[in-house]
Amino acid sequence: MELAYYSDYAVRLVNSEEPERGIDHLTSVDAVRELFGPSSLAAARAGDADVQRLRTVRTRLRGVFEAASENDEVRAVDLLNALLLEFPVSPQVSGHEYLDDSGRPDWHMHLAEHAATATASYAATACMGLAFQLTDLGVDRLGICQATTCRNAYIDTSTNRSRRYCSDRCATRANVAAYRARKRLENERSALSGLTQDASQPATPATER
Repeated sequence: MELAYYSDYAVRLVNSEEPERGIDHLTSVDAVRELFGPSSLAAARAGDADVQRLRTVRTRLRGVFEAASENDEVRAVDLLNALLLEFPVSPQVSGHEYLDDSGRPDWHMHLAEHAATATASYAATACMGLAFQLTDLGVDRLGICQATTCRNAYIDTSTNRSRRYCSDRCATRANVAAYRARKRLENERSALSGLTQDASQPATPATER
């Protein structure tokens, strides 16, 4: 498994909160375990304290995405490095559970789940995955959705670095809103132009009797 895959952990954690709507999905131990996924051993160690701990990590990770979206690359890297120092990883070579066509182990790098708490395990995984994506793709590939009612985090893996929204749904909504705004402006200008033309027409003289 490529380590960059783990960057999805960071995106999932940041997007567990919808600040523009005042919604927080990270409110219980079950929500913490859902972030890990069903196959994670660390999820079984999750407790009540991990809810607030992960919320704190979430705020700091959002800061990384926000700094990147504001083109402040140095700040984004500094924030991520601080998290990496606080939540170090334990990489190991794995592969016994994955076999290639010849029946040999498909050796790959894996992040071992030896952290003392569920939060430490999740944060280490998320931050390392994000670091691999950042260094491989570039800091500018980390973004915050430009839809005004969303503000979710995303990682832009497009070939032309053109992504501005976290999903097709947000992109469609934003495009529809922009189209409607343009049409309103065109209609307003058309109406104003009509009024201006009417005002500039000379008055028709009264017919003499």
